[in-house]
Amino acid sequence: MNTITQFKLSLLILISFLSSNILASDTAKEKRWADQIVDTILVGEPQWIPIEKHKYLAIYTEPSQEKAAGAVIIMHGIGIHPNWDTIVRPLRSELPESGWHTLSIQMPILENEAEFKDYIPLFPGVAPRINAAVAFLKEKGINNIILLGHSLGATMGAYYMASSPDKSIVSFVSIGASAGNEDKVDYLNSLKKIRKPVFELFGSEDLKAVVSTQAAKAKVASEAGLTGYSQMKVNGADHFFMGKDQELIKAVNDWIAQFANK
Repeated sequence: MNTITQFKLSLLILISFLSSNILASDTAKEKRWADQIVDTILVGEPQWIPIEKHKYLAIYTEPSQEKAAGAVIIMHGIGIHPNWDTIVRPLRSELPESGWHTLSIQMPILENEAEFKDYIPLFPGVAPRINAAVAFLKEKGINNIILLGHSLGATMGAYYMASSPDKSIVSFVSIGASAGNEDKVDYLNSLKKIRKPVFELFGSEDLKAVVSTQAAKAKVASEAGLTGYSQMKVNGADHFFMGKDQELIKAVNDWIAQFANK
């Protein structure tokens, strides 16, 4: 093998290596999160969901009622985990009291300093995680599923719902979704392609990129002919609904009740 050919081969291997790492979640950080939280879970059970050559952490909680309403897959926001004490844990712990299974899943993550733009290359990894979560629920005989995301999790959820979502997903709940990044994974671009009912929940004290774009979201949904679209503002709530757990849980429960198995 001559020098030029060796150089080209080495370059291709380097590019391949870099690309795979750019597109990958920080699995070492995922493991650190899991090691920290698994033993602290008081409600629900940790599950390891297989995906390609990796298993990611999810927390599964069964409903208190014998007849289940369905299931809610919960996707956290930027840089956190499936048992985070705001938004995520209240919903995954309390929705079972209304008859819903919950499955809170670890989404792709990067280092703490990463911003939204840094996560864009990870979006192709969203669908495999959600589909694996759906498969886990289907194995338990659950075929009536709500997809729910907060912050970056909402953007990722909308991206998934805009492509080819599993048919068992009957609705999408979006909490504190930012918009206006003007790229192919932007929330508004995804919203116009969704064909299932969407509920957008946000706080009056939410991030500017959330509150200031609600009118644009409603316009996009209307122009796209999205039926079953609704928005709700919770007065006094910030991006993480600090001190507003009960308002959060009630708002979500009231919306998803219409999709419950009868």
